[in-house]
Amino acid sequence: MNESGLYSILGSSRDSKLLCIQRFVRLFAYGASTLILALYLSNLGITDARIGLFMSMTLWGDVVISFVLTLFADGLGRRRILMLGAVLMSASGLVFTFSGNYWVLVAASIFGVISPSGSEIGPFKAIEESTLSQLSSPDTRSDIFAWYTLLGNAGTAFGMIMCGWLVEWLQSLDNWTATHAHRFVFGVYAFLGIVKFILAMMLSDKCEPESPKQEYQKVTELDNIEIENLLSSSDDNENSPHHPASSQTPKPLPPMPKKKRSILPFISPTSRSILLKLSILFSFDSFASGIATASWITYFFTTHFSLPEGTLGTLFFTTSIIAALSNLVASSISKRIGLLKTMVFTHLPSAIFLALIPLPTTVFPAMTFLVLRACTQNMDQVPRQAFLAAAVLPAERTAVMGMVNVVRALSQSGGPIVTGWLAGMQKFWIAFLIAGALKAGYDLAMLKMFLGFRSREEVEGERLRSEAAA
Repeated sequence: MNESGLYSILGSSRDSKLLCIQRFVRLFAYGASTLILALYLSNLGITDARIGLFMSMTLWGDVVISFVLTLFADGLGRRRILMLGAVLMSASGLVFTFSGNYWVLVAASIFGVISPSGSEIGPFKAIEESTLSQLSSPDTRSDIFAWYTLLGNAGTAFGMIMCGWLVEWLQSLDNWTATHAHRFVFGVYAFLGIVKFILAMMLSDKCEPESPKQEYQKVTELDNIEIENLLSSSDDNENSPHHPASSQTPKPLPPMPKKKRSILPFISPTSRSILLKLSILFSFDSFASGIATASWITYFFTTHFSLPEGTLGTLFFTTSIIAALSNLVASSISKRIGLLKTMVFTHLPSAIFLALIPLPTTVFPAMTFLVLRACTQNMDQVPRQAFLAAAVLPAERTAVMGMVNVVRALSQSGGPIVTGWLAGMQKFWIAFLIAGALKAGYDLAMLKMFLGFRSREEVEGERLRSEAAA
């Protein structure tokens, strides 16, 4: 029970549980819409190339929405931004329910919230992760993130299987075409946006960022710790007769600068350096994810193996449940070998299996590779979230996580165009090979650049343990 992190999530605050429930509801809606998105557009007579362009423009719109809303989330209020995002999500579902015009759907996907990949889109994830980091301690944070991610993957799984069998049942009724059934699913999507809005309203004031005074105190203390460590490591003769050890009490914090509250975040130089490196690496991984989105994979299995929606939903339900359960294993592994090694050694096999999916000529081997990919596909998410949260200062988390999500979304947006172009040329299989190679390269580069990296929290923890031992 302790290894699974169940005690951590049960002992977490009410707000933490509400955020996890919100993620389940949101990803349930994303999973349902993702299963039918490409099929719905194809049934409307839209070509594969234009479907790829649609997905890319959707992700471009997400870049703008996510950047603006997460940048000002702490200044304007996290709960307000979460409620606004839920309204945009519901509005997009209504447009898809009642309209079949290509450009109207494009506008709804750009200015609203529609996920072409089945994964996170919009401002929600960065704000929720920052809030969960604030509400949890370093000891329980990876467990909280594990359950947060697990519930999201479970939501995707149940959304897909519900959608698949619901669409198949609706089409068996009189006067129900595939398009009518798909539009009914988007109506459910709009309703779930309203449910998410209500859940966001139930959050307490504890979800809002700490006061400027508290943030200033934490940042100053962490900076003083770093300076002390640098000074002590640069002088090997600190305790010699010529350099007696200091026994002075810690200096009081300097007064907090008086200035007007700003809705723009401040990011320290150290965090900016980390942000730049991670953004470059994440961009390669996200571009590969854009090439092989869940919508494109479902479209591949439908067009190449003629799988009905019910069977397709069951297949992706299975892969999503496997991916969800693997997050608990990732949390346990990260406690033993560290966050970075867990990220790399679990993600690399999934990249290889992704490249192998289109090679078989029959459906069973292709489904086997898809399931094998799911076994480790998302095991890097929990350690990546915890790694990023620990690498930057608490006051910077919302902005940094938002910027990382923007970079990932912007990079991912170029992928669907490539896949649509290849699918139109009857070269769909090349997209899987490119995606697998890029993801494998990302894993190896991540290991090379950050192996041995120590976060500020780790440095502070070692200092406190050494003082306690002395």
